[in-house]
Amino acid sequence: MINPVTLAVIRGRLEQIVDEMDAALFRSAFSPVIAEARDGSHGIYHAETGDTLVQGKAGLPIFVGAMSFAARAAIARANADGGAHDGDVYFMNDPYDGATHLNDYKLVKPFFRDGKVFCQLASVGHWQDVGGNVPGNYNPQATDSMQEGVRIPPVKLFDRGKIRQDMVNIALANSRLPVSANGDLQAQIGALELGERRLHDLLDDYGDGVITEAMGEMLTRAETLMRAEITALADGVYDGLDFLDNDGVVDTALPIGLDVTVKGDRLTLDFSRSANACAGPLNISRATAAAACFVGLKHIFHELPANAGVMKPVDIIIPDGSILAAEAPRPVSGYTETILRMIDVMFTVFAKIAPERVNGAPYGTINALLISGKRDTGLPWIMFSFFGGGHGGHPDGDGLSHGNAPISMATIPPVEVLESSFPVIFTQWALRPDSGGAGRHRGGLGAVYEIEPLDDEADLVVLGERGNYRPPGVLGGLAADKNIVEYQQDDGVHRPTMGAKLFGAKLKPGQSIRIESPGGGGYGPPSQRALDSIAEDLRLGLVTRKRAEQDYGISISPDGKIERLPQ
Repeated sequence: MINPVTLAVIRGRLEQIVDEMDAALFRSAFSPVIAEARDGSHGIYHAETGDTLVQGKAGLPIFVGAMSFAARAAIARANADGGAHDGDVYFMNDPYDGATHLNDYKLVKPFFRDGKVFCQLASVGHWQDVGGNVPGNYNPQATDSMQEGVRIPPVKLFDRGKIRQDMVNIALANSRLPVSANGDLQAQIGALELGERRLHDLLDDYGDGVITEAMGEMLTRAETLMRAEITALADGVYDGLDFLDNDGVVDTALPIGLDVTVKGDRLTLDFSRSANACAGPLNISRATAAAACFVGLKHIFHELPANAGVMKPVDIIIPDGSILAAEAPRPVSGYTETILRMIDVMFTVFAKIAPERVNGAPYGTINALLISGKRDTGLPWIMFSFFGGGHGGHPDGDGLSHGNAPISMATIPPVEVLESSFPVIFTQWALRPDSGGAGRHRGGLGAVYEIEPLDDEADLVVLGERGNYRPPGVLGGLAADKNIVEYQQDDGVHRPTMGAKLFGAKLKPGQSIRIESPGGGGYGPPSQRALDSIAEDLRLGLVTRKRAEQDYGISISPDGKIERLPQ
């Protein structure tokens, strides 16, 4: 039995290795979406099963769960080819095998010790462009993956330590931004090489047997802790339902339904009441859906370690043909919107099971924005960015304003970086008053962004959600305000016909795209909010007088005195 102190030290060393890999990628990547927004991640995975052993703390958690499937795909490819060799690296972006969408290139490196695979090291980064109909690849009207970009199954990028330049050439030839793509690829390769060196150092310090035992014990303890957490819940079946606005092609709402069964020390997440596969790009693969469940549970059970042991007592039911079980060539570029809705509905259901653990729904969309054009040199430019919104009120207080989506630890790209990298100007970047749901603890505020191209006409694409269905509150908290997308044209201001999805528009210099992102849902009845807190919200301009009176059932006198109205 490994000494608990030794186990804690080894766990810290393993986490530090992956954190260093994250830092290496973010410091050396070319594209702002990785270098500044940190749209990437790393992990250590089991040699034979691909199960998650260790994840980094700076990258996207959704990637770490998804990369387990990429590791399994690479292992299967190696086995089919007669086994992996020292120095091999596998390369893929197949969303149906390794999860997420085509922009996310995964590299998996079998890590060898004494001639045997000890574990798998993996890296993922969001490349800015991988071909397809739309620069940047978020095509809200895509009806198959061919319209979203090039798809590469698991193939060798390195063969026994020698890079396969033919594979690099194929990937770069299918990007509108080959220099950026190559820079990001080299950064990922460098991160893997760093992780390999650091892992050899750790094994040299403690010995292979001790580290193997520690990794096994980390999985076992995570499973034991998860079973204890489930056992503490009341047995029963609990349900929840939320909706996606539409799929970008057909303007029909798409339900995401969840039934949670708690029975002893096991948990079942049954998504059978969710929509069938859709025509547009809001489908996700089973691998992506499983990764979303992992992230959602980690939000609810905060103290659990983030490894595959957590999921051992959890069954996930997703029927064939579901929007959550996409198979090729179903389009998947908008996967972020669907996994966010999965997490939202998990919060809704767990509010019935363990209200002390959950929060109102966060804003529920990354509002993927693509503005693209050509520079004076004739070379293309593509600005991809995602935007923040409000997080839900929670048991301990109000929700975070202008936070990032709960699927990631990424950062919203700074306006200074975006303006210096692309010919655009932000004319507004501000909090959005009244956007958070009222409650005992108010939801955080969304934000207002307004952007104009500077030099020439630019193409405009938006793939967002929550344009029709507001982020719900929990335990009596009110829903937050909906997403609003507006854009200027020669004949005035327009809103997309598909809520928050826009395709085929162009902006001239002086014309802007404006996004007003949703806030977070409230927690608890608004009638229980302290009057001092309402007064502070009014003073700071977070809530207007009209909405405060409407949502909180109060009156405000001309001198600012607040009184509750009789119920």
